[in-house]
Amino acid sequence: MPRLYLHVAVPAPLRQHFDYSIPASFHHAPMVGARVLVPFGRRELVGVIIGISNQTDTPVEKIKAARQLIDEHALIPPLMMELLTWAAHYYQYPIGEVFSAALPTLLRQGEALYENMNHWRLTHTGIAITATDLKSAPKQQAAWQALEVHGTHGISEDFLQHFGIERASLLALAKKGLTEEFGQIVNKPTKLQLKYAEVPLLANANQEAAIHAITKQLGTFKTLLLDGVTGSGKTEVYLQSIASCLANHQQTLVLVPEIGLTPQTVARFRARFAVETVMLHSGLTDRERLRAWRRAYLGHAGIVIGTRSTIFAPMPHLGLIIVDEEHDLSFKQQDGFRYHARDLAVRRGQLQQCPVVLGSATPSLESLANAKAERYQHLYLHERAATAHPSTIKLIDLRNQKLKDGLTSALRDAIAQRLKKQEQVLIFINRRGFAPVLLCHDCGWQAKCLQCDARTTLHRNPLRLHCHHCGYSASPPRHCPDCQSTELRAIGAGTVRIEETLQELFPKVPVHRIDRDSTRRKDSWHNLYADIELGEAAILVGTQMLAKGHHFPNVTLVALLDTDGGLFGADFRASERVAQLITQVAGRAGRAEKEGLVLIQTHQPEHPLLMQLLQTGYSGFAEAALPERQAIGLPPYGYLALLRAESNYPETALEFLQAAINLGHGLAHEPEYWGPVPAPMEKKAGVFRAHLLLKSSQRPALQRFLTEWLVLISALPEAKKVRWSIDVDPQEMG
Repeated sequence: MPRLYLHVAVPAPLRQHFDYSIPASFHHAPMVGARVLVPFGRRELVGVIIGISNQTDTPVEKIKAARQLIDEHALIPPLMMELLTWAAHYYQYPIGEVFSAALPTLLRQGEALYENMNHWRLTHTGIAITATDLKSAPKQQAAWQALEVHGTHGISEDFLQHFGIERASLLALAKKGLTEEFGQIVNKPTKLQLKYAEVPLLANANQEAAIHAITKQLGTFKTLLLDGVTGSGKTEVYLQSIASCLANHQQTLVLVPEIGLTPQTVARFRARFAVETVMLHSGLTDRERLRAWRRAYLGHAGIVIGTRSTIFAPMPHLGLIIVDEEHDLSFKQQDGFRYHARDLAVRRGQLQQCPVVLGSATPSLESLANAKAERYQHLYLHERAATAHPSTIKLIDLRNQKLKDGLTSALRDAIAQRLKKQEQVLIFINRRGFAPVLLCHDCGWQAKCLQCDARTTLHRNPLRLHCHHCGYSASPPRHCPDCQSTELRAIGAGTVRIEETLQELFPKVPVHRIDRDSTRRKDSWHNLYADIELGEAAILVGTQMLAKGHHFPNVTLVALLDTDGGLFGADFRASERVAQLITQVAGRAGRAEKEGLVLIQTHQPEHPLLMQLLQTGYSGFAEAALPERQAIGLPPYGYLALLRAESNYPETALEFLQAAINLGHGLAHEPEYWGPVPAPMEKKAGVFRAHLLLKSSQRPALQRFLTEWLVLISALPEAKKVRWSIDVDPQEMG
């Protein structure tokens, strides 16, 4: 019998797999997709078996034996193996690190997949009673109702906790003889059933057409772009499409751009379906993440909701993929394995033969181009749902205006009017902290980061200067370092300064600040959201976190304090990002029956982009922007890759990139080179950065070039002096 070798993807920064022999100590035949513990240098690493054969390119005498087979069965199913292998090749990233990134932390560390979990079910006595018998104990009543849905089969305590059912309530019911606890090894798949917790809403004609178009594709691959204005009811389209998927005993994967949206989305979906719904995101503990991942893997979770890495959750009965806010930059991983979750969702749908729905009020130009080329089916929701109407948008000219910490008198009056009506106001400013600049009034000195080419932001409580790029922090000086003047002034406004000003102007109204600083603690965003949902008069101040799909029915006034910076961005996508941001933030106003107003403060009231958005909306902007992109061959009509280099010396990074260009000359399918040039922020976190942009008119040609070119680059002497990386389909040039 020929000797077999394991081809293992090891989490190491090397673009290859490694071969190992199978020791006699293995009690089971290894399977592709299982984890295995292997020696690697002086360490032992957990890798994934990606192949088993009697062939090896490694000299037999150098092959080491694997140490331990962790999984009896494949942890990563065949279609996910194919997706991850494809992603490693497409994004030109080491295959072992791609497989590692797809697994929860505890599985990467070699922990067992299965565990003995506590389950609960109703006893025969518990089944015989009704909910009214427990009306004097509302928590026990809620626990009984959750168990009653699942009959005698039982449900895990972990799942019950997702619904807010406490163990104390279950024990109280057990004491009455109504429930019983039992242990169960959670390794058996279950057949999903459609069970409603509430009656679906009545869809309007546009929603009904979209739902029909999506559900008609169940069982086949099709990408559908759900292009709906803010407040048009895209979530209801998702929910009713998911209902059809569950009726077919299939799972749904829902991707959202931000952690902050996940609990809100989960709550909405759990309110509709009495089906296990789990969430996956970086805010969970390692144990919580593993448990949710396991429920998806076993097919117990009918709906899986999470941020970008959730695209790698294995789901044996996957029937529908939804990417909400598909345009959002958060779906692109910006370091390490630089994948785009939206694009991987489309590829996964193709592999698993299920429809993919990309939803947005401001679709990316890439998705719109695919719809125009009929690669995607374009679905429209032109009208706001129910009684909501489009908001009125007005510009406030900042020129020659007196401001109070960034607020014009017209805006202050508008806020007062809305609060008087017990309505809510949303103030958008995309700057955290108290003030973006600390400046000497006498000589013009500005506080700068010692590690970056950037100014530091002044924060209060505690009083510190912070760099939002590298994390540098220092106490603000008492005297100007250049002229010794004490006339140091905080210039400009961040979220904290706006919050303090509004508290001063409207002392009887709660002001909620929502940014990364105020929502760091666990459940802080959830608690803020609960306060806002009460609907009482309030002011919301925040950054982009407020622009992403939130539904605040009592917000009737939205103000954007300063969007001018984005109007003149160097990135070719700058105008698209600003148009999306303005449209998304404006969409938070007037989402119920009350009329909404959007005020945009600007020093550029005649700017063509603002004029276009006011006159024709985002769709008009996109119609004009696509031909411009096509004329110069930029995405979505051209394909890019960005080679980044970092070094302690600026000339070293540039020399490496020039050497890389020299290697590319003569290779087939050679693209255009733009650069090398210093990065827009050349110095960051103490290192100097430089970029080389590659542009090609054909995606396959660029891929073939990169595959050959990167092997040669790895062997360059200059490569050992820098830290370099490749970013395929870059979304940011910074």
